[in-house]
Amino acid sequence: MTTILVLNGPNLGRLGTREPEVYGSETLADIGAQLAASVPDGVEIDLRQTDDEAELIGWIHEAVDARQPVVLNPAAFTHYSYALRDAAAQLKQAGVPLVEVHLSNPHARETFRHTSVISGIATGVIAGFGSGSYRLAVDAVLRSIE
Repeated sequence: MTTILVLNGPNLGRLGTREPEVYGSETLADIGAQLAASVPDGVEIDLRQTDDEAELIGWIHEAVDARQPVVLNPAAFTHYSYALRDAAAQLKQAGVPLVEVHLSNPHARETFRHTSVISGIATGVIAGFGSGSYRLAVDAVLRSIE
């Protein structure tokens, strides 16, 4: 069985009620259910969310050790967490797919959101398609591990 870790950073546990005009009305649980229903047999989605940078880094270390592909929405950590970037770089070094994902398009928003410290080490970046960004990211991971 292949497990894809779908990791989510701060405030994403508030999806559905937090700025629905930006992030949509679906909850993270809704997104997880859609992903689980969309993957082929033999693929499992392990969706996690934390507001804690250290916990997120620990999950990435876990993915490196288990050679598990990752879909990562780093949320606010996108713009400044060098610790998260250094952890995620270990995925690249191990040849493990990492797709950075965002619900909104950061480049169409405030200037401070235009910089990602994660993008440079990610296998790819998908942004701006709402919850569909996650589905596109999982599809990209599946194609990369075929």
